[in-house]
Amino acid sequence: MRTVIGLCLALLLAVPPLKAGEIEDLGRDFWNWRSVTQPFTYDDIPRIERPRGWQADWSAAAIAKRRQDLATFEQRWKKIPVQSDRSKEVDRRLLGSAIMRVHWEMDVLRRQERDPHFYNEQTLGALAEGLLPPPPFTPERSQEIVRRLESFPRILEDARHNLTAPVAPFARISIAELAQVRSQLQAMDRELKPLLAPESAARMDAATEQAIRALESYSGWLQERLARMPEKAEIGRDNYVWFLKNVALLPFTPEEMLEIGRHEWARSVAFEEYERHRNRDVPELKLLASQADQIKREAADEIAVRRALHERGILDVPETVQHYRYLAIPAYLAPLTGFSEGDDLTSVSRLGENGSRYIPQPSPDLSYFARAAAKDPRLAIAHEGVHYMQLAWSWSHEDPIRRHYYDSGANEGLAFYNEEMVTQAGLFDDSPHTREIIYNMARLRALRVEVDIKLATGQFSIAQGAEYLKTMVPMDEPTARAEAAFFATNPGQAITYQIGKTQILEFLAEARRKEGDRFDLARFHDFVWKNGNVPIALQKFEYLGTGKDLDKVEHLH
Repeated sequence: MRTVIGLCLALLLAVPPLKAGEIEDLGRDFWNWRSVTQPFTYDDIPRIERPRGWQADWSAAAIAKRRQDLATFEQRWKKIPVQSDRSKEVDRRLLGSAIMRVHWEMDVLRRQERDPHFYNEQTLGALAEGLLPPPPFTPERSQEIVRRLESFPRILEDARHNLTAPVAPFARISIAELAQVRSQLQAMDRELKPLLAPESAARMDAATEQAIRALESYSGWLQERLARMPEKAEIGRDNYVWFLKNVALLPFTPEEMLEIGRHEWARSVAFEEYERHRNRDVPELKLLASQADQIKREAADEIAVRRALHERGILDVPETVQHYRYLAIPAYLAPLTGFSEGDDLTSVSRLGENGSRYIPQPSPDLSYFARAAAKDPRLAIAHEGVHYMQLAWSWSHEDPIRRHYYDSGANEGLAFYNEEMVTQAGLFDDSPHTREIIYNMARLRALRVEVDIKLATGQFSIAQGAEYLKTMVPMDEPTARAEAAFFATNPGQAITYQIGKTQILEFLAEARRKEGDRFDLARFHDFVWKNGNVPIALQKFEYLGTGKDLDKVEHLH
């Protein structure tokens, strides 16, 4: 039987020709719309630039208007025929995936109705994200920060009307996160106010106090209703498969992904043990002496890593891509570290700026990832630094649709792929115990597949998922709890690391087989990095001309 892709291509001659700019016009209109309607999240990959003067609106009228707009976008998209040009067909499918993601958010997850923690993200998450770019605080930026604080009471009042079906596990996450919110926001206010433009600084105390009272009242409102909320929080297998098929464009069933995760977990355990045995007489890695030492070391390491990638014929990062730097966490941001991923990866309009990550003082008490980076900063460069590098590269893509589309399956999969790729390329040959940490992190990414799927299908509670990560990685309890809570409220995110990496490895193998001795690793990597926002199944379709993965996606059930 011919594949679905083959049938589509065979019917092209019967389809009306594409109107000039139709895909581009839809892409422009859709991304402009998303810039004012996309929810905030604690994650870093989905961040999006907002227009000046924008304000979040989660009123019932605004939600109803979003549904109307979404229906219009979907109608426009359905009128665009399958394209004979592979690049154009990738763009068409990207827009379809992006539109389906909004359906996923509003109609399947329904976080605005089911998840009280969603409104923590729309308030505290929005504030933290606004503080992530380094100073200065211009008058416009100062005004935006105060405006976000002043929006808290209105958003949380809308939350009380919207949460018609809240579930207890997500309410507990929200309540626990708000336990110290008064002291956290007061500390933020005290440290930030002197840095703001005078007009905005004059509004800070009142805005902060109103925000605190709104959050405390919201927490109390949730606590009063908690006993009556259902415990069932999972979305179920059918909804999960709908996401894989329509949004993520993944050619694997949940059961197939569980097998991939189990096999990769076993492999990473074995490789970590090989390293431990090989390095048993090598002194353990020590924490760097100070925050200043870690910042200085990372800056030198980042330049060395980029040089090595070029000299070894692995990757040719454009000179226009700036650098990834560590920064000392500022006093105004430290109280809010739990409300956002602590990096600033810049944006489409900030390509001339460095990406950055805020780091604490090196300490044995640091969380799992922070402690690893305090031993060898290259561990973060190999993942978070790659996020900055890839996003800055993709944000300058000549195709505007590919600048704005995001799907963590490609982005996180690529960063995870890079970790082991540079290990095999010899970048950590001078630090044997760094290689052990690489494979321990690989254990975590493999286990995330199982935790994600079992949380989504009701086989794990959040507490069970956290305990599983804590014992099987192993990792510290606070990080394990935070991971399980995030994965429960954002199903489909935690699979992205391992499944995306697996897809890239298969992609590379197929490209090597097809091109033979003509295969060039740097050319392959340059394509994948530049198009790093694009799901791997679509990258394979464009690069190799094969639609077999897309055919699997079409038949997923």
